[in-house]
Parts: sequence; structure tokens; C-alpha cells
Amino acid sequence: KMTQQMRDLQLAQARKPPGPSSPNAAKRLYRNLSGKFRVNYTSFDEGSLVGRGEKEKLRKSYLFQSNAALFEAVELQDLDRVQELLKHYSPEELDLNTPNSEGLLPLDIAIMTNNAPIARALLQAGAKESPHFVSLESRSLHLSTLVREAEQRINELMAQVVNEAPNADCSEKEKQLKAWEWRFRLYKRMKAGFEHARVPDVPSSVHLSVASSSSLQVTFWEPLSVNSAVVTKYKVEWSCSPTFSPLLGEAVIDKLKDLHFTIQGLVSGTAYHVRVSAYNMKGWGPPQASTPPFGIPSNWREYDGRVPRRRGQAEALDHLLGQVKTVHQHCICHEPCKNQPQSRKHSVSKSLKHLFHPGSKFLKTLKRGLYLTAIFYKDDNILVTHEDQIPVVEIDDTYSCLLMQDFLWFTKVSCMWDEILWLRQCVTVSQSSCSCILQTRFKMLLAISQMQGLLGIQDLGQVFFEPIKDKQGNILIVTLKEVKTNQTFESVRWVPICKLQTSRKSVSSPEEPTALDTLLISVQDKLAYHQRSSHALSPGLYLGYLKLCSAVDQIRVLVPERLPNILCHVKIRSNPNISREEWEWLQKMASVEEPVPIEPEADTSQNPLFQELQVAIKELMSLVNIPLQEAKDFRLYSQEVLDFGDQVSFLLLLPPSDDVCTAPGQNNPYTPRSGFLTLPLQIFELGEER
Repeated sequence: KMTQQMRDLQLAQARKPPGPSSPNAAKRLYRNLSGKFRVNYTSFDEGSLVGRGEKEKLRKSYLFQSNAALFEAVELQDLDRVQELLKHYSPEELDLNTPNSEGLLPLDIAIMTNNAPIARALLQAGAKESPHFVSLESRSLHLSTLVREAEQRINELMAQVVNEAPNADCSEKEKQLKAWEWRFRLYKRMKAGFEHARVPDVPSSVHLSVASSSSLQVTFWEPLSVNSAVVTKYKVEWSCSPTFSPLLGEAVIDKLKDLHFTIQGLVSGTAYHVRVSAYNMKGWGPPQASTPPFGIPSNWREYDGRVPRRRGQAEALDHLLGQVKTVHQHCICHEPCKNQPQSRKHSVSKSLKHLFHPGSKFLKTLKRGLYLTAIFYKDDNILVTHEDQIPVVEIDDTYSCLLMQDFLWFTKVSCMWDEILWLRQCVTVSQSSCSCILQTRFKMLLAISQMQGLLGIQDLGQVFFEPIKDKQGNILIVTLKEVKTNQTFESVRWVPICKLQTSRKSVSSPEEPTALDTLLISVQDKLAYHQRSSHALSPGLYLGYLKLCSAVDQIRVLVPERLPNILCHVKIRSNPNISREEWEWLQKMASVEEPVPIEPEADTSQNPLFQELQVAIKELMSLVNIPLQEAKDFRLYSQEVLDFGDQVSFLLLLPPSDDVCTAPGQNNPYTPRSGFLTLPLQIFELGEER
């Protein structure tokens, strides 16, 4: 018998006995488990267990119960319980793809009872169908056997209950009878679900896009029909012929969290036809051809053979820095520079104790001058000195007006925290000119070295985009760094930010706060800026808006607060690649000085990029508070696509040439809504590089 074969197979695999076989038993088991979901196996008191073996035995007991509970939750069609189990246990802990004693998997039960929500939840968790059902006949035979054996068992139990006098054994048999009657109904429902199912319809939509010069991306959606069984996998096929003969390749997708597939290893410039078909327990359905019907792998750079802008730049800069260092090899700073690595070998945890050393040179109050502060934070805590002060060192007590050029120079130095000693000593050699600028910058390097030495940390983090100034003549340059390590530091004091803010006694008036008071008041905003500036965009093609404003000593760029390292933008699509055909269309628009596409036109209505740009431009104009009519005078930057790695690319939308940069004193008639800020252009460039 099929069932006997399945049971023999399970015995050979040393499978555990099945879980409870009645709804009431399942409910009791789930209630017991629900109280254990919060248990962390590593949190038990070791003294309360006999040893590691007993602890592991207890853990396995919980896992077995969770496996049985999953089967019962699926059989009871309890979606909430299934989701809860999948949330608290991994697929391995649940034995998600190991058949029970009836040769069934949780996914088999879900799809044969046609419970689509549970089946989808299991599929997204990595569930598979039983590999024992090699054909429709074997599945049908197995279900018939389960129904017949359940019916036989019911008849046997009914006879025993009728013939025996009422006693404890009879009561137990009545419970078994109810459980088998319930299981009989389940098997009949599964058998009926299988018999009435049909192969799936075609996927509702298959979209084909050009992913690169050697790949195509296929995105598809589930069939619209809800009458057939749950789809458990898809097949993507491709060929150079519209008849798909010969077939060049195929791929089966059984991980259904994201319904897309990238066909790799294609030949650039060759047309490929693609189709997708769906599969359920009744077999493969008919294929659906893609839209458009074929794709040609290509990239916009093939239009004029352009190489990537950044190719070789990092190597060239490293080579240039090496040349500069070579020039200084024979100067007096060379020997101390060579010894620098040995001075850094002390551990961070050991050196951080300087924070609490009575002889540390951190400042408690500010006089009139220029200062450097380093903010290290972890979660909601901030690193402070032994006197509960944010680490501050003096740069120059005679410097009352920070020039923007000096500040921007400091931000560039922040890209070379590990080279501060070398930079400082080389600037010392160059000080014979007694330049005021060099003296100021040398003092900046000294302050950085002092901060690094006192903290025992080379990397001071990212410079906040503007210094803090007060009316007393203090200027505070702020660096920010998040500490993500779980290492326990010796003698380090972490203080909750809110506690530091409430416990600090201000020495200034609310109307004229000092730079330190201003820092404490706004520290959460600065930490939020630092965290947001390190966020990355999800893969895709974006439309960016370039808007500048100039001042006497700097140019600033408009950016969103939620992502200040990127221009104002909206997402055009998930595929970052611009194909050669799409770039040719953009070049054609630019050559005839066409305005940006606002309204649809007859000859371009079938162009997917045109339609995507229409939607993106409207969304972007609404975001930056510019009337849509004004966008007709805007232009798409047609010199290149801005590539940020392989996964993110930008098309730029430019205002008319006279409005790209707002001059000093000139009013911007279209003020963006809240949620934007302007950064110095050099700061933005450094943030974008990070």
C-alpha cells in the first residue's frame, strides 16, 4: 500500500511519531506553546538544569511540540497560529519540509484543502511539496488510501464502543473515535480539493526589462483565477525564436517571496523572447508571453562607448597620495610617521579610560574661541567624560570667526583620520611661511590628534554639516560616530541622552545659549541627521531634482531631510539600467530641445520609459512644491546617467539654466515644503561619497 510505503520510509528516516490528532488536542498544545514563545533557550539558569544534555533535551522537546502544533494549525486552517509559529521558529526548527507519518507536509495539507492564505505563508517561509508525489496518480492513490484507512479505523472503533460496557477504556475509545472522524473528514476534504482542482491559468502579467548588457529581468504576477489550486512554482523560458524552438534555457522558481527572475549570460544586442508558466498540484499551466514580446540586452554606455566616470579614480587618488608621501620621505617628519602604527596597537577599551583620568584635557566650559567635540553614541546613550561632559578640546582660543574655507578643509581631513600625524608633521615643516591659514589648520590637526589620543580612537566619525556658533564668540565643530559593537569597554561611562540633557546645569540664558548648550538641546536632531545620512537607496532608477543656491562664500544644494546624502528624488522603477534604445530616445528628445514629458503623445504612448517619466515628474514636482506647468520649461540632463554602483542610477531634472542656482538676495518663488534642508556643496559631495 502507498500508506505502508510511506510509513516504512518514515521509520527508515527515524521520524518522530505524529502529534495530536484532534482539534482539542491541538488547541491544548498551542496554548502550552504560546506561553513558551517568549522563552530564550540560552536564558535558562544553568544551575536549574542537570547539565547541557538535559537542556538540549528540553529544547528538542519544545521543537517537536512546535512541529506538531504547525501540522495541527494547518489542518485546523488557523492562519493566525501558523503565522505565529513561523514567526517564532525557523524552518529548520519546525521541520518544515519533513513529512509526517502519513507522508504529508504542511504545504500539502494547505494546498489540498485549498487554503490559499496559509499556503502563501508557508511558501514564503520556504515550504515545499512532498517529493513522494511523483505523479497525479500517486497523489490520488495516496489520498484514497488515507480516506479508506480512516474509514476502516472508524468502523473498528464504533464496533468496540457499541459492544463494550461503559468504562474508562470505552471513554478513551470514544475520544479516539471522535478524533478519527475528524481526520476522516479532513482527508475527504483534501481528496475532493485535489479532484476538483485544475491546472493554473497563465500568469496575469509578465513584464520584461533590460537589466544590463548581458541580462534581462522578468517580473510576473499570480494568475487572476481563484478557482484553481494554489500555485507553488513558476517556470521561466527564453529563446531567440518567437516559437521557442529551439529553447535556449529555462529556470524553475520555487521561492515565491519575490516574483521576479534575472536571466544572466545573454549576448548583448541579441533579441530574446521570454515566457512564464505556473505550476500547481495538477501540473503546469499554459505559458504567458512577456510584454514587450522580446528584450535586447544593452546599456546606455554602448550608445557612444563611454566608460564609467569613476573607473580608476580610487586607484589614481591612492597613487597621487603615494607620490605626495614619497616627496616627504626625507623630511624630519618621516621617521615619526613610520612609528605611528606601533602607537595604535593599544586597545580601544584600554585607552578609553582616559575619559575618566583626572589629568585629561577635556574642557568643561568654553571661552571665546574655536573648539572640537566628538559625539559617540550607541542606541540612546552617549559617551561622556568622568565629569559627565561631552568630550571637547580646544583648537584655537584666539579664533573668533571660522572661515568657511577652513571648515570645508576640516571636513576633507575627516576622510583621513588615520593620517593625522603624517599631515600634522608635514604641515609643521611647511610653517616657515607663517601663514595664518596654515597655523589655523595646523591647530586643527593638533586638536584632532589630542582628541584621538584622549579617546584612544582614530576614527572620530562624520563632521556635522555646519558648526555651532553662539553670541559669546564660541564656535564648535561637531563630529558624530555610532558605536555598533557589543564589546564591553573598561571604565567607560555611557549616559542616556535624556539624562545628560536634564542633569546639565546651563551657564547661559535661554535667549543666548552657549554653543555647548545649543549642542545638548539639538543633539537628537544631529544624531538623526547622522543616521539618515548613512542610509542607502533601494535598487532602482531615480529621478533627481538639482537645485542650488549661492552665498558669498559657498554654494548650497537642496536635499531631503530623510536622506540628506542624496538629491531630492522619486523612484522611477526598480530596474536601474537604462538600455541603449531608451538612451537613444532621450538623446532624440534633447537634440530637438523637447520639453520634459508632461502630457502623453500619440507616438510615445507605447514607450514604457516615457510613461514612467510622466508619473515620476508629476510626483517630484508635487514633492518640491513646483506647479506642474512650470515643469514644461525644465530639462532632463542628457549627458549621462549618474550611476551609484550597479544597483542605483539617476536621471537629473534641471530647472531652466537661469534658475538652477538662486543668487544671493534672489527670492525662490517655489519654496519646498517642510522636510528639506540645504547643505554646502562640498559637504554634500563628501556625504555622497560615504
